[in-house]
Amino acid sequence: MKLDAAGRPPADGSFGSRFYLVGYLPTYAAVLFLLVLAWAGAPRWHGRPSRRLSFSAAWSTASHLSIGEVVMVAIAVALLAVVLQPLQLAMVSLAEGAWPAWLGTKWARQWQRSRRTRLERKEKLLPRPERTGEAIQRAGEAASELRRRFPKPEYLLRPTGLGNVLAAMTDHAGRVYGLDAVPAWPRLYPVLGGSVKSLIDDRRDTLDTAVRMAATMAVTVIASFVLLLGSGWWILLALIPLGVAVLAYNAAVQAALAYSEIVHVAFDLHRADLLAALRVELPRRQDAERALNEQWCDLWRQGIPLPVTLEYSTNNDGNSAQ
Repeated sequence: MKLDAAGRPPADGSFGSRFYLVGYLPTYAAVLFLLVLAWAGAPRWHGRPSRRLSFSAAWSTASHLSIGEVVMVAIAVALLAVVLQPLQLAMVSLAEGAWPAWLGTKWARQWQRSRRTRLERKEKLLPRPERTGEAIQRAGEAASELRRRFPKPEYLLRPTGLGNVLAAMTDHAGRVYGLDAVPAWPRLYPVLGGSVKSLIDDRRDTLDTAVRMAATMAVTVIASFVLLLGSGWWILLALIPLGVAVLAYNAAVQAALAYSEIVHVAFDLHRADLLAALRVELPRRQDAERALNEQWCDLWRQGIPLPVTLEYSTNNDGNSAQ
């Protein structure tokens, strides 16, 4: 669950700035790289003469493109980006670790488990005589990283760092208030304030752009490797999109941490707005708030009816809200 199923889902088909950033730019970068290889003389599967690529030939071809040819390339890239847009959610799921078991899911999850264990060890404070200010600070930093990067339940552990950051967000966001983020988020998002909603949208776009770039470049590695077969050492050019894919994935993890932070802020600041939108009395005690939120989450998640004693707030006219 990526917590973006409310007003603007991850694969929303928007053709504004989000489509340009998330869909068009990564596709354009991949197509341009492959076109340069083709203009330089790839593939060279047949014939023995001149196995070297000529990037001066590629520049000559690019500089002599007509306006019509440039427009056709731009339209082709746009159409490809549109076709790939509905696959955004699947790309994020793959980046989270939704792979077949034969691709090493078990090993990858074990590696993530070992990373979590190292943070758990750092989180534990030393015996009281050995507790220095520096040791306490290190333990606090480890505890913060553990909470931000890993979910608490073992069954939520994912095979990738990105998957664990998003799973931790889903597990922790709103939990202290009795809210389950998965069913609560689509109801909370529409009542957010403009500044918080803008930050959420910006950080979500950054996350999706990084994931799309990583996925697109991973496919480009395979395509460029095929194009460069028979080109000798020029096949090492396939390492360029591979490096971009690795950088983009690491950027996606950092973007997910920033996105998680603002989702937590949204629950902290606007959970009362959610209850107000549901037209129920705002509790004055923390335990009452938790109990009320848990009842609503039970309804949204499992269809368990609300208690008949639930009191609704009244509107300005003093009438019971519907």
